[in-house]
Amino acid sequence: MASQAIFSSLWSSEASSSNISGMWSTSSTTTSCGWPLEIISDHRDLDLTTCFEHAVLMPVPLAITILGAIAQIISKRRRLKRPNAKDGLRWIDRNESSRKVCTAKVWLLGISALLATAALGLSLPSLTTNPLSSVHYLLYLITLLFLIHLTPLNFYTARQSSTLVLLFWPVYLLVSIVRLRTMIITGYLSLELTKTTDGRLILARESLWIASIIIGMFDFVLELSGPETKWNKSKWSRPFSKSKGKIHLDDSDEEADTVGQLNGGRSSNGRDEYGDIESPVLTANFYEKLTFSWLTPMLSLGTKKFLGEEDMWSLPPSDSAEALSERLSTAWEKQLEYVKKGSKSKPSLKIAILRAYGGPYITAGILKLAYDSLSFVQPQLLRLLLRFVTSYGTDSPMPPIAGYAVTILMFVTSNIATATLHQYFDRCFATTMRVKGGLVTLIYKKSLRLSNGEKAGRTTGDIVNLQSVDAVRIADLAQYGQIGWSGPFQIVLAFISLYNLVGWQAFMGVAIMVVSLPINTFLAKVNKKNQNKMMKIKDTRTRLMTEILNNIKSIKLYGWEKSFAEKVLDSRNNKELVLLRRIGLIGAASNFFWSSTPFLVAFATFATFVATSDRPLTSEIIFPAISLFQLLSFPMAVFSNIINSIIEAIVSVKRIEDFLGGDELDPKARQVIINPPGQGPKIGEPLVTIRDGEFKWINDSPQPILQDIDLKVNKGELLAVIGRVGDGKSSLLGAMLGEMTRVDGSVKIQGDIAYFSQNSWILSATVKDNIVFGHRFDPEFYDQVIEACALKPDFEVLPQGDMTEVGEKGVSLSGGQKARIALARACYARADIYLLDDPLSAVDAHVGRHIFDQVIGPNGMLRSKARVLCTNSVSFLPQADQVIMLRRGIILERGTYQDAMANNQSELYKLITGLGKQTEKGESSGSATPTVVGNGSDDEVEDDEGDESDENEKMPDSPQKERMVRRGTVSKMRRASSISIKQAKRDALRDLRESSKPKEHSEKGVVKRKVYAEYISAASKVGVSFFLLFMIAGQTASILSNYVLRFWAQKNTSAGDNTQVTKYLLAYGLMGISSSLLSVLSTIVLKLYCALRSSRKLHDAGFRALMRSPLAFFEITPTGRILNLFSRDIYVIDEVLVNALSGFMRTCINVLGVIVVIASGAPFVLIVLLPLGYIYRVVMKYYLATSRELKRLDAISRSPIFSFFGETLSGLTVIRGFSQTRRFIANNEARIDRNQACYMPAMTVNRWLAVRLEFLGSCLMFSTALVAVSALLISNSVDAGLVGLLMTYTMSITQALNWLVRTASEVEQNIVSVERVLGYASLPSEAADDVPDHRPPKTWPQKGGIEFNDYSLKYRPELEPALRQVSFSIKGGERIGVVGRTGAGKSSLTLALFRILEAAGGKISIDGVDISKIGLHDLRSVVSIIPQDPQLFEGTLRHNIDPTNSHKDANIWQALEQAYLKDHIMDNMGGTLDAEISEGGQNLSSGQRQLVCFARALLRKTKILVLDEATSSIDLETDEAVQQIIRGSDFEGVTTLTIAHRINTIMDSDRVLVMSNGKVAEYDSPDVLLQNPDSIFQSMVQEAGLGQSSSSASRKNSV
Repeated sequence: MASQAIFSSLWSSEASSSNISGMWSTSSTTTSCGWPLEIISDHRDLDLTTCFEHAVLMPVPLAITILGAIAQIISKRRRLKRPNAKDGLRWIDRNESSRKVCTAKVWLLGISALLATAALGLSLPSLTTNPLSSVHYLLYLITLLFLIHLTPLNFYTARQSSTLVLLFWPVYLLVSIVRLRTMIITGYLSLELTKTTDGRLILARESLWIASIIIGMFDFVLELSGPETKWNKSKWSRPFSKSKGKIHLDDSDEEADTVGQLNGGRSSNGRDEYGDIESPVLTANFYEKLTFSWLTPMLSLGTKKFLGEEDMWSLPPSDSAEALSERLSTAWEKQLEYVKKGSKSKPSLKIAILRAYGGPYITAGILKLAYDSLSFVQPQLLRLLLRFVTSYGTDSPMPPIAGYAVTILMFVTSNIATATLHQYFDRCFATTMRVKGGLVTLIYKKSLRLSNGEKAGRTTGDIVNLQSVDAVRIADLAQYGQIGWSGPFQIVLAFISLYNLVGWQAFMGVAIMVVSLPINTFLAKVNKKNQNKMMKIKDTRTRLMTEILNNIKSIKLYGWEKSFAEKVLDSRNNKELVLLRRIGLIGAASNFFWSSTPFLVAFATFATFVATSDRPLTSEIIFPAISLFQLLSFPMAVFSNIINSIIEAIVSVKRIEDFLGGDELDPKARQVIINPPGQGPKIGEPLVTIRDGEFKWINDSPQPILQDIDLKVNKGELLAVIGRVGDGKSSLLGAMLGEMTRVDGSVKIQGDIAYFSQNSWILSATVKDNIVFGHRFDPEFYDQVIEACALKPDFEVLPQGDMTEVGEKGVSLSGGQKARIALARACYARADIYLLDDPLSAVDAHVGRHIFDQVIGPNGMLRSKARVLCTNSVSFLPQADQVIMLRRGIILERGTYQDAMANNQSELYKLITGLGKQTEKGESSGSATPTVVGNGSDDEVEDDEGDESDENEKMPDSPQKERMVRRGTVSKMRRASSISIKQAKRDALRDLRESSKPKEHSEKGVVKRKVYAEYISAASKVGVSFFLLFMIAGQTASILSNYVLRFWAQKNTSAGDNTQVTKYLLAYGLMGISSSLLSVLSTIVLKLYCALRSSRKLHDAGFRALMRSPLAFFEITPTGRILNLFSRDIYVIDEVLVNALSGFMRTCINVLGVIVVIASGAPFVLIVLLPLGYIYRVVMKYYLATSRELKRLDAISRSPIFSFFGETLSGLTVIRGFSQTRRFIANNEARIDRNQACYMPAMTVNRWLAVRLEFLGSCLMFSTALVAVSALLISNSVDAGLVGLLMTYTMSITQALNWLVRTASEVEQNIVSVERVLGYASLPSEAADDVPDHRPPKTWPQKGGIEFNDYSLKYRPELEPALRQVSFSIKGGERIGVVGRTGAGKSSLTLALFRILEAAGGKISIDGVDISKIGLHDLRSVVSIIPQDPQLFEGTLRHNIDPTNSHKDANIWQALEQAYLKDHIMDNMGGTLDAEISEGGQNLSSGQRQLVCFARALLRKTKILVLDEATSSIDLETDEAVQQIIRGSDFEGVTTLTIAHRINTIMDSDRVLVMSNGKVAEYDSPDVLLQNPDSIFQSMVQEAGLGQSSSSASRKNSV
């Protein structure tokens, strides 16, 4: 009743305008206003009542703003009270000019509030007669007061403008304009008011109110600029100067905002904590986010220059890889906890992803729901518009404002739908980015914890595939996954709308869909099976590629390129593409059903309607129905693809779940105690203790690798571990590292560990980074380390010294250099315990002596540390404190060297003395023993180490000079401090930017036409022509079907009934079915012929060129980059590009068809279409310039992620041994952030484009409707069928033109993959495999004589020669030893002989044949090599020894027996040649891997054999046996070149070639050279601790 009284007293604006003058003389004149309120006025066409405006329209926005302001103020105040909480706030100290802007905003709001107060005061006299007016002014005043409080609060606590303020003023201005319009129309505001006092009061009140709004709009303008906008301080501070108070934006630096404060210490001056430019999205206001205008500066920059990585903005903090990883890891851990508690049977990755990133995705779902609902409003509005047009053919036409209102509503609805859709897409793509980043980091973290048993069952390629393929598939599903529910929802909405339009006949369409569902379900199931098979085939191909790239050096040296290439091409062409064709066929069938279903639904609906309904089928029914069918066609067409994507994602989820559920290293395998500096054990106290240890590498293996291990290693002790190949030396170190599974016993470690691995793992970084390895840089100690590790001479020859970037796996370094860098890394770590796995095997003898003396030995820099040295060299055993001998995983014997040599019955004694290496105990060991200067005892060392911080005070006053030198070294041996994780990430980002490694080649600007031409040529020009022909015919049939309906509707309208039903239905049906069939035919031609043909040709050309590339290419190109190209880019060519091309051509033809229809039906619309087309073209060019480069940057920045992952997997043991996992995780996150920073704008730029294009499309639609309504009102000659046809096609062209730009962009973005593959197809090639005109005889070489004649060699044209006019000759069957110091040119001789590098001058002849004139395969097939780094392939033992399958089993077994491998194979590998060799030969020891390479050489039986320190990892006993084979009858007549680090292995050579500075320094028999006291060889022998008798003895043994 109270509300009734208020509304009764409300002044009615419905009074006649003739009574206006009298109304104001009697203010009490009112008319009642009933309840409930009437919304639409009865007195004005399509207008609101003043009651509704006063009671609802004006106060509701004010009330909502007041409530919002109260909520924000309370929230911010509470968060300010807990600044350290996760959602806490801190005050931001703004600069002076920004503070003045804030003050100006408050003053403007204050003035506006004063005016509102005055207006409120003037409204009080009419409170009784017009109370709602006073209520409105009161609410307005309260709103302004709250905004006055909120504005500075938001300014000092937020980085963005207040959304509430930005929304309030435009909304309030809009409703105020509506109120003012009503007041003017009804006469409430007129000149008549000036004649009375009450009237003048009303004018004053409304004037004050309007002035208040105008001043408030100035506040709105200022609020558009965020709190962190930098204003020109000087001009703003002098408002009455020449600047006239104007506010200017200025780029100059000024007093920065300080936020000790903001986001945990992040600065607000435009750069993040890593020095990158912050993304403007962090400070963008509501409208900038709505229209994506924050991207405009990047697009503008993209038109002026080619964008580079330096132009990319950093990611928002919440989207960094670290934050994403933390969220997903937490969610996954909860899943694992549920499994442990028994509440779940297995963890669900899907639920974990949903919990981590599902919030914004659910919001996206709500937005999609709103968009879908708005989409179905348009057909209803079209129906109203057609009803309006039709009404003008009747006696009661609708009022003109109705037509204009529908037109405006269509425009507004379209723009709201656009904004909603692209906010939905923005959240979907952001979720895609988050899921991808989170999964990649989660997989990386898991890989760092993988147990060795688990890793043995997975190749590096398999694990990398999880990142590069599976994680991307799951993430990509987030882009369109919502269609999984939205599609059915749209279908339901379409049928509800159709039911309202045509009645129950719409359910005939439902019947058609019900029939089609089982067919599509069956096809989806078949497709799922095929997708599973496809993933396995891709894994196989990736695995083969990985094996080839990891072992490319061996493949090229042995001439096996063709054999391995055939395996990859077989997997690709005979399996992958065959299955892809099958998937394409099923996809075409599915596509036919989905694409024809909307037509069949329409046909069934119309046919049933005309057969059963009394109503005629007119334009008013047909064209809204067609709009609904078009809306129906999108979910129907896309739904099948989404189902396939969901199937693929489910498969990928299962694969990643299996990986994440894999076994991890047992954290309880060992007990690690890290003592604070200065509080650790003293000299002589145990640091490593193993009691009753029993260990396995693989948990399920039946026999342990190590048994009954009891061991102690004390501080300051050197423990030497010796044994034969495969006896468990490396496994013992693995047990100490916690890498093995502990079955029994206990392992206790006190202190940090530094580990030297036998394969000398090197990271693709600078030499310095490899040595420092995440520790703080200490220049003085660094110099000491490189001096001790004999690296200074190497730094002098490396191009950039220690800042030289080494290739992946250190391929640009020699084996000795890699070993010394890895040892330097261990030394620099200054750990407590050193585990050294044969560190001296890869270095020259004299260098080995230097390293032992300076680093490992009793006087070395590590003398105060616990050292466990696995070695095959007996020369250093006398200096060991303890020696243990392993035999088949058991400690067979232990003791001091002296004790072992005193007991001639001991196994240790037999091992040493029975090898012929220890010829004269006094001579060999004595000369090998370094002289201990001074009376250094254990007590003295303990003094050095007892308290290292006070060492200078504890040192004696007058020790020998050696003690003085050692003093500085030991004082520096305090535990190294690691850099922080933030610093590690900062360094990684810096290195990625500044790396001197060759960057991946990237084209710039528009993709060249040549690329398109080559792609079309590869796809077949005839095939492409048929594709276009079928597509044009299909589009023509589709247009004709709509024309059939138009003419039929005209006939029906004229007749008032359905006429010629059979004729028109038959024509419509034929056109519709033809359109669907032709569309599917075009798809079949494109996908099953053109796409597969181009895929095959491009892949094969790129891969063959890759295999023919010189070795230098692989040394400078990361494996991950190549794998990325042959996995991701080939996938794009196979599946993504073809879909993009299909979409682009289909849209082009669709647009052309629509233009033809519009031009023929209503040429006047072209007046609007032409300028809009020009604007489209400008926007397209503006957009493409940036999006093209962003796509390229995304592709290029993706490669380092996979490269780094592959490197990490190969160095897991080292990374874990040095406890560097957190740093490597940070490095990986830096690479992901770098890629995501390119991916984010690459995706968001599409939203920027679409918002603008769809707005232009809305303008076109609005113009068409406006022209149609105006023409109707002027001439009354417009046909409803024509309007319906035009509007239907105009509404479709809006989307079509948008998709045209999008698909053009997608084609150009994805054609980059073709560009990259073509780039590989044109790689520089090695010389030809075969030269028919210079093919040597089949019996060549008969003797194996080699002659170097003035031969010179350069690694690169601009470098100095590595070999300088080398001349020497080798007779057939001679055994030549090659020695020389580091950089002398020993390895260059091998590269020259195999033509890995071509001659810079001179020539090499073998048996008189110039090797530069024959084919590489002819050369490399007759020269064998046993490399220093043994490379094995995943697969069978037979495949590793004879990859070409050209030898019989008996010959292979003979080679294995001669290589001393047969017993191991029979006992431990099942006794078969099909025994599995794991990736890289990880299930064999290093020595066994070298023996496999030795078996290869034995099997090939070539006349020339090169041994590049081939026995460095073999134990002494086996080494001696191998040397006997080389000297025996099997190699009689074989020319042998032995590049030696162990001098004793070449003492029995026929001649010794001594290299120095790339020249031949000496070349004669060992005896002759040893007799010359000035000989370089003689000095090297002395340094190695070998006398002349060693040579004599060796030669005597060989005779």
